[in-house]
Formats: sequence, C-alpha cells, structure tokens
Amino acid sequence: MDVARRNNVTRVGDPSGPTLVLAHGFGCDQQLWHPVAARLRDRFDLVLFDHVGSGNADPAAWDPDKYASLTAYADDVVDLVEALDLRDVVFVGHSVAAMIGALAVAAAPDRFAKLVMITPSPRYIDEAGYRGGFTRADIDELLHSLESNYLGWSQAMAPQIMGNPDRPELAEDLAATFCRTDPAAAKVFARATFLSDNRADLAKVSVPTLVVDCRQDAIAPREVGAYVRDHLPAAELITLDATGHCPHVSAPHATAEVIASFAGR
Repeated sequence: MDVARRNNVTRVGDPSGPTLVLAHGFGCDQQLWHPVAARLRDRFDLVLFDHVGSGNADPAAWDPDKYASLTAYADDVVDLVEALDLRDVVFVGHSVAAMIGALAVAAAPDRFAKLVMITPSPRYIDEAGYRGGFTRADIDELLHSLESNYLGWSQAMAPQIMGNPDRPELAEDLAATFCRTDPAAAKVFARATFLSDNRADLAKVSVPTLVVDCRQDAIAPREVGAYVRDHLPAAELITLDATGHCPHVSAPHATAEVIASFAGR
C-alpha cells in the first residue's frame, strides 16, 4: 500500500530546513498540529500524518489485530521515513506517539537524528516505585466507558485532557477530533495506549531527546516526565508554564519554540 495514502501524509514548510515528522496522540489527527506547524513552517521541512485508524488515514489499512500493539504504529513510522527517503529526522511525538517514536528510533536509528517527546508516558498505571498517574481500576473504568459509549466518553474526557477550563473552545476542538475517529479503531488504539508498558524501551533510544511536560497535566504528571528523562541515554527535560496534556494546542508558541530550539541545534 502507498504509504502517503495509507497515512494521509502532508508535507509543508521549507524543504531546505531540517525535517520534522509530527505525530499525533490517541484519538487525534494531524490537524491538532496546525498551530505549531504554522510557527515552524518557515524554518523546517514538516511532515504530518495520521496514524492508521485515525483522521483521514486509509480505512482499508485498518487491521484490529495488527494495531493492537504500539509496535505496528512504530513500524508505520519507519515505513513512512523510508518511503519518503528521509534522513536526519527529528521525530516529534505527542503523548502515546512519543513512545511510538521511541520504538521507531530504536528500530531504525540511522533514519533519525533527534526525538522530541511531548507529554510522554511509558506506562499509565501505577506500581510499586513508579507513578504513572492511574490505578489499574482507573484504566479499566476509562476503557469500559470508552468502549460502551465512545462519543459520550469523548465529550466527558476532552475537558480533562485539555485542561484550561477558562478556554472551553480548546476542549470542544479536541472532542470534535475524537469524534472524527472511527470508534472501533479508537477502542483498539485505546487499549494499546493505556495498557502499554514501554519503560524498558527507553534505554534503546540512541539519539538526543527532548522531553517536554507541563506544569499541570492530569494524564501525565510531572513525575512521569522526570522518569522518562532519567531513563533515556541522552535527554533533557523542559517543563512548560502550561496546563493540560496538549500544549501544542493550548500553548502553541511556547511548544513551537522549544521544538525549534532543540531541532535547530
């Protein structure tokens, strides 16, 4: 299958600049990157795409068994950079896509120069010595709610994920993005996301990495960002003066500037 069609690939910006691949998180699509892309396109070659099962990715590519694992999404990323013959890529992943990026970098390190992880979480479930932010009962309840009424879950969860209650339009935009996602695919992606444990994969990332978290985030608390930084071979952590799990939407200028500063070194 043609990768550009499969993943609805869009390429904009300055083709002479460093190449940034922007990857969206669960329930989202590439449209949520537009505020950041608008601030980067005069300096960088930007590649945006939709994960299979999301946005305008080709529905014919969806396979619920294949995409029950984050490895399949990482394989798609490797396919994408190879099909476009991209090298020295700076991969920018939001939320679960940060971990997808880590898996892709580990699988094809010769294609990637740097990794930017926006509000990452290698494991959402708490256990002894590790705080992910949720108990197993919390995640089971979340998945049950999502699987029984996806549209209702989207409306209820979007404000919690986005934060910024004084700017309700941001949560409305996120809920609209959730509602554009095929519920059947969302259920599979949700399980792959919220039940994943990729802590051991952090040590396999061989490129310089920027971890970006927010001052307050209901999905990935500050301890998670510090954990990711401390378990990567070469990483730095920047905490934005922002709230919510989606700073590329709620604080696009600050997010774009930390990406540009790191990618342009």
